[in-house]
Amino acid sequence: MAGAPGPGWDLVIFDCDGVLIDSELLTIDVEVALLAEAGIAITADEIIERYVGISTTAMITDLEARFGRSLDDFATRHAARVRDVFDRRLRAMPGVAEVLAALPARVCVASSSSPERLRHTLGVTGLYRHFEPHIFSATMVTRGKPAPDLFLYAAERMGAAPSHSIVIEDSLPGIEAAAAAGMTAIGFTGGSHCREDHAARLSAGGAAVVVQTMSQILPAIAELSRRLR
Repeated sequence: MAGAPGPGWDLVIFDCDGVLIDSELLTIDVEVALLAEAGIAITADEIIERYVGISTTAMITDLEARFGRSLDDFATRHAARVRDVFDRRLRAMPGVAEVLAALPARVCVASSSSPERLRHTLGVTGLYRHFEPHIFSATMVTRGKPAPDLFLYAAERMGAAPSHSIVIEDSLPGIEAAAAAGMTAIGFTGGSHCREDHAARLSAGGAAVVVQTMSQILPAIAELSRRLR
């Protein structure tokens, strides 16, 4: 797709989980169950508060430190169980295909998920063709979100200036990473995991604007373009 989404913008970077696909609650249900099997009692709300937006590896490291126990097989069991749930229940975010078809811009994905999971989830939901080969994972950089490394890497690979890049994110670590990268962030609260205070949290974290539905993304980009004039 050639062109740009408006004056001053070269690239639109999409997070995956909770933005392109409505996956977070499916994943969280798996995590609550697996951790209970490991003797760790944790609520879905706590996972949303503490771990949404960061990688599974970072979550495991934090859990091991907090609860003083090894979770050696957690990642393998997590990946297998999540894949099964996704095969049966995962859906693209409503309206995302229409936005991608209408957006006259270069686009890419920059996600905390592994390359393997991204291929699977984007494939299952029919979104892979919109982005391939421009799909970037936190495994490709030293530091994951909220560090800016992944977004800066994506912009470099896409040949875009960070100051001319927009990030669509649902998580606070993702919004903070976009801000640290010198990019403009649009917060997205359309995922089934988002609570009533989510928009306020994303705004406080640095989102320039927050939208609740995919249909609001193009108008939001147009508004951000007007602010640049």
